[in-house]
Amino acid sequence: MEIQVAETQPPTGLPVKFVQHTQQSRTNLQLAAEFRTLSIQLSEGDERRSQRLRNVQGFLKSPRWRELFNEIIPLRSAYQQRWTDEQQRSAALTKIAEHLRSTTHHIEAVNDTYVKFNTSPTLGLEAEAVKRRMDRDGRNVISARPRLVALKLVSWFFGGFNRFLWVSMIAFWLCWQPIGNPPQTGNLALAIVVLFVICLQALFSAWQEWITSRALDSITNMLPAECTVLRDGQQQKVAGVQLVAGDIVTLRAGDRVPADMRLVSVSLDLLLDRSALTGAANPTIGTVNYTNENYLETRNMAMMGANITQGQCTGVVVATGDRSVLGRVTQLTLRKKAARTILQIEVHRLVNGLTTVSLVVGALFILLWAVWLRTSYPGFMSVSDALANGFGVLVTFVPGSLPISLTLALTAIAKRMQRHNVLIKNLTTVETLGTVNVICCEKTGTLTQRNMAVTHIAYADCECLAARLMGGPVAAARLYETAALCNDAVFDPETAHLLPAERTVSGDATDCALLRLAAEIHSPASDVVRLLTIPFNLRRRYMLTVCKQPGGLPYVLVKGAPETLFSWCTQAQTADGTLVPFDTPLRTRMENTQARWAEESGCRALLLCRREFPPENNPLAGLEDNPAQMYTVATQSLSDLCIVGLVGMVDPPRTEIPSVVDTFRGAGIRVFMVTGDYAPTAAFVARQCRIITGSVIDSIEDALDRAQNSLTKKVVVDEKPLSRLASRLSNFNGTAEIQPEDLCKCRSVPASLALVREETLAETDVGCRHSLVVSGPDLEGLRPEHWDAICSYEEIVFARIRPDQKLQIVEELTARSNYVAVTGDDVNDLPAMRAAHVGVAMGNGSEVAKEVADMVLLDNNFSSIVTAIECGRLVFANLKKAIMYLLPMTNLSEIVPSMFNIVLGLPIPLSTFLMLVINTITDVWASTMLIHEEPEHDILLHPPRDPQKESLVDLKFFIQAYGFIGVIETVTGHFMFFLSIYLQSGIGPSSIFMAFNRWTDGYMGFSKAQLAEFVSVAGSVHFMALVIMQWGNMFAARTRTLSIVQQNPLWGPKCNPLLLVAIPISVAVALFVNEIPWFNDVFLTGRIPVEFFFLPIPFAALLVAAEEARKYVVRRYPTSIVATLAW
Repeated sequence: MEIQVAETQPPTGLPVKFVQHTQQSRTNLQLAAEFRTLSIQLSEGDERRSQRLRNVQGFLKSPRWRELFNEIIPLRSAYQQRWTDEQQRSAALTKIAEHLRSTTHHIEAVNDTYVKFNTSPTLGLEAEAVKRRMDRDGRNVISARPRLVALKLVSWFFGGFNRFLWVSMIAFWLCWQPIGNPPQTGNLALAIVVLFVICLQALFSAWQEWITSRALDSITNMLPAECTVLRDGQQQKVAGVQLVAGDIVTLRAGDRVPADMRLVSVSLDLLLDRSALTGAANPTIGTVNYTNENYLETRNMAMMGANITQGQCTGVVVATGDRSVLGRVTQLTLRKKAARTILQIEVHRLVNGLTTVSLVVGALFILLWAVWLRTSYPGFMSVSDALANGFGVLVTFVPGSLPISLTLALTAIAKRMQRHNVLIKNLTTVETLGTVNVICCEKTGTLTQRNMAVTHIAYADCECLAARLMGGPVAAARLYETAALCNDAVFDPETAHLLPAERTVSGDATDCALLRLAAEIHSPASDVVRLLTIPFNLRRRYMLTVCKQPGGLPYVLVKGAPETLFSWCTQAQTADGTLVPFDTPLRTRMENTQARWAEESGCRALLLCRREFPPENNPLAGLEDNPAQMYTVATQSLSDLCIVGLVGMVDPPRTEIPSVVDTFRGAGIRVFMVTGDYAPTAAFVARQCRIITGSVIDSIEDALDRAQNSLTKKVVVDEKPLSRLASRLSNFNGTAEIQPEDLCKCRSVPASLALVREETLAETDVGCRHSLVVSGPDLEGLRPEHWDAICSYEEIVFARIRPDQKLQIVEELTARSNYVAVTGDDVNDLPAMRAAHVGVAMGNGSEVAKEVADMVLLDNNFSSIVTAIECGRLVFANLKKAIMYLLPMTNLSEIVPSMFNIVLGLPIPLSTFLMLVINTITDVWASTMLIHEEPEHDILLHPPRDPQKESLVDLKFFIQAYGFIGVIETVTGHFMFFLSIYLQSGIGPSSIFMAFNRWTDGYMGFSKAQLAEFVSVAGSVHFMALVIMQWGNMFAARTRTLSIVQQNPLWGPKCNPLLLVAIPISVAVALFVNEIPWFNDVFLTGRIPVEFFFLPIPFAALLVAAEEARKYVVRRYPTSIVATLAW
């Protein structure tokens, strides 16, 4: 029987910053805090906290400060709420702790556990028992945040901007009665309309929350986690949610613990990562026997949410779902509200800012009436009219649907990415993708095809191609044994009839290649037994097995990185099987062979070794039943190794990768390779993938020189002769000549990034130095200024990188205001994925990686990240377009009529009712469709957004919305208003301005009713003009810089035909509210003359033409003042 073992102590190489990032970059901070608090059993720490809160409560109630805190109500309420929350939390923790004190699963013997849960170690549970327990306990899922319908209704009806609508509704009601004298039916109707708008907003909020939750649930359900369970005497693959208490579950490295389990069998190398629960940096060893009476600290319990980082184990499920420790602790963290995303904060800030402005403007209008109009122009405006106008500004000034539009935009983009096989696990990731400017990616499986094959083999005296394998039977047998037995890959039995190169293999890509090589040498030997396995990991960089043939003695097989094993080798075999001393010349020759393979074909080199012991002095003999002692002896035997052979293997890049990398480069995103491979191998593959394009590749020494010399100066190109430069370049690409296309002309890098001294460039005709290859050992002891220099390179390959160094790379990049995405597929990548802004996992990666990742590429295709980045930018761009469409109308075009009425004495050019119709009906469809707009052709030709510098709306945005679009729409609307009055009555604008209280019976020979009719019709004409102008704004807002011809709205791949539906909708609404007599009588609307359905169209076309001219200037003259002010 084979036993897998590892170090008796868990790895200690992970830095302290791993804990910090685990806690700070994820919501696990709350979970870890609650778990740790629970673990110490609510002892002294909770008492101190309770005492501190009692002191705060006493401070709040003290007479000295009562008056002060009564004035600062929000602060006082916040402290009182905190006190209440802490009391509830302490009570919940106490209840959980009391339950766990009485739990004895960890203390009971293994057989007692089987008896307690009525399960069999050989048969597991029967199907009927599973059904009964499922009916009793429910599915193995943790309940989501409870949906309190009453609180939801309150938030839908009274949350956000609706609170101001309620105030306005009450004000309109009071303006009808008792303030109105006589009561005006129009104010009552307005109150009813506002109430209808509130209900509509609440209904829309409920609907968008429902579809958002459904969308996220459907996305989450796309990753069903499965585990191996013993039922009815057979090992079965079962979804984790179908587990019940008493199930016997087997887990392996990379699996996530699906429920609380009592461990009944473990491999000696079992390590569990409980950082998601405890925040602990290092994995802990798993055991069968309990190590602590504390249920949460003992090592024979595997808690739901932990990850198996190494080894394998079998356990009995003791708690599922909400009954698990994770489920109980999670209920505490659900008490807190979910944090809002950056875009949600910006939208709420915008809405709050516009609300504040509307309150100020409305109050100013009422104040002007009270101190000026009421006395200077008596009869011009009654109290009810003044209040109605003031609160009408509040109602119409703010596009209250913006927060809802944001959530809809994020959800729509998440669903769009799902259609492209990109799974987004939370909405925050969608907007974060738009800010990513660095991607740190793995080589194997991400950039390459994960189809590795052995191509070269070297013995002590010769080398050959794997296709034409040389060597005698002794050498071949040794090579076969090491390749086949020091290996964790296995062939699929169903493909046994195929050739080795065509068979399906499960396992690591390197192991698969070696197993195929072994099968090519001769058929597998089934009589050799593996007694012990020490798996490969990136810290050791070797794998070791102890094997034994029937009737023979144990021997050691080792494979690993050549630079790691060379120092332990004393012999090497030749092609005929003869053993020769491994001296310095032979080592040099093999090192040169490794470098040459890497430089010529990008080979990954692996050294295969073995050690046999004399029969009379074999330290492994007799230790078959003592694996711990065998492990100790085997690790001490890593000396006097004999080199069986040096093998080189190639994993070709994916065909689409070069174009994908070029796309990222054009989008201002740097792609860095982070790999455990040999530096020349990584550099060769990076050049194939176009991650490296520079003709000069710097080393760590060059980066350190840059740090020393270029703090305030530009980097100087190496001024040594060109021949030496060519020689140096050949170390990476296998050629001694610099090809013309290799001469860097900064064609892929912005000119501002070409850090080259001009006279040196002219002198050598060599491009800018922006490529760097650095190995893991070079990163030790670097200072911040060194990292500044490294992070300034445009193209970087990090080779021979350990997991803790990958985390360090991410930390250093993020510390320099970079927004980093990291790909990973196994447990070694978890720290870096957690620390990154976006963690990306492959669909065929480990369950642990997919659990930690923010985004999963279901098709295992790196190019899918292009779609994800595009969608991340699209949500920001489309939201800006929707706001650009809404603001000119809801603000300037609607506030100016009210200002003209108050300040310049005009009859109200646009009634509050018609403003509400625009805000809540005619503009809604178009703004919603703009959120679903296709990306512009150049969306990936701009640098990523920096949230610290580029906000959702800024001064340039307001200049475009108010100073350009808003002015055109406002002027057009008022022109149509004056034109309508003139055509009806012959009254010109000069007679309308400053009319004030003269606009009544007898003015210009017309009765009051006639004047009111003129204004009603003109107001409806004004309304129709604004609606038609919004058609032009709708087409203009579709793109920020591209012409309407470049992104045709009617046909082609970027069309948006649903946008055109806004035109018949708005026409139908205009006819409905202006042609029906009831609306004419109650809301004082008028029937629009036919010609005014067509007169505004040229003005809308003029708006589109003006926008086209502005966009042309932006494209043609990118440094002009127009381009500088472009939104």
